[in-house]
Amino acid sequence: MRKIDVTERRARIGRRHRLAPSAQAASPLEAAESLVVLHATDPATVYLSVTARVPGMTVADTEQALYDDRSLLRMLGMRRTVFVVPTTLAGVVQTACTDDIAVRQRKLLVKHLAEAGVPDAADWLTEVEASTVKALQARGSATATQLGEDEPRLRTRLSMSEGKAYAAQPFVTSRVLFQLAADGLIVRGRPLGTWMSGQHQWSPIETWLPAGLHVGLSAEEARVELARRWLASFGPGSTSDLQWWTGWNGGQTKKALAAVDAVEVELTGTGTTGWVLPGDEEPVEPVEPWVALLPALDPTPMGWKERDWYLGEHKPQLFDNTGNVGPTIWCDGRIVGGWGQPESGEIRYRLLTDIGQEAAAAVEAEVARWSSWLNGIRVPHRFRCPLERELSQ
Repeated sequence: MRKIDVTERRARIGRRHRLAPSAQAASPLEAAESLVVLHATDPATVYLSVTARVPGMTVADTEQALYDDRSLLRMLGMRRTVFVVPTTLAGVVQTACTDDIAVRQRKLLVKHLAEAGVPDAADWLTEVEASTVKALQARGSATATQLGEDEPRLRTRLSMSEGKAYAAQPFVTSRVLFQLAADGLIVRGRPLGTWMSGQHQWSPIETWLPAGLHVGLSAEEARVELARRWLASFGPGSTSDLQWWTGWNGGQTKKALAAVDAVEVELTGTGTTGWVLPGDEEPVEPVEPWVALLPALDPTPMGWKERDWYLGEHKPQLFDNTGNVGPTIWCDGRIVGGWGQPESGEIRYRLLTDIGQEAAAAVEAEVARWSSWLNGIRVPHRFRCPLERELSQ
């Protein structure tokens, strides 16, 4: 069995994740393809992840790829998480992951509608969905508020956590739009406000992808293709890594690995084995020394479930309690620190490992580059880790 050590795995990160200077990408699309997808739970992450990998990128450049060229698409995907996906891969993600999520979410929404007193909740939801899509097609694009004006039933209130201190009665609007998006019928367009806004206009899927998101693949075929893409970007990785990243069950994961003829390798220093694509067993060409600042929820640290080989002992400081990573500093394929921003917008950082004077100077230069790029803008975080909170005081 071929042995792959930590040094080689870290070299693969520098090259394949476009973080070493000699391996950087030429466009937002190329950056996204290198990582399979870009995390988009925090809207700002998309722009920062691209900027970390494509020299000279501006917000406008990434917006052009998203909303003008439409080479990238914002959609629900693995683990019920929102990602920015290469348009050519969107149908694979939809069929491999999102369709199953849509089924579960529909059952849950019907249950909540019935609990709120809506009679014949399943039929009611079907009628409201059809009316909402029709209204959206008439407008071409619309906000949630505008669609609520066109279809008043979207203003129906749910009754969540009744009797609890955190009880709420939200409108059903966002849940219906979420469901329509999960079913591949509508798509998130431009944000309402700045590039850091989490509110978006909506459009019928046909205005972005004339053929829609269902492109004739079976769920099994789509899972095989997604597993192949993940191994090309993140291999070697373990079965549990792939299962966690995709949100599949164990049987689906093992079947997909078998279908791509994944080659088992020994991950030295971890006591486990992992998988690579056929022909990818040999060492990659080493890369030059590199450092990088990555945003919270960047695809690289969120690419594996088992993280000790690049995270070390820093998890309590850099991850929250539910497994979401904060802003990190990388050196030669390992996390060596974190960063944050106080109200003033300046970047404060802390190295958690001695990386030597030369690498520390490179980090300082990278902080200066990011400071210039952000120009005082403070990036908000939905999920916050302890070190980021401390540095942001």
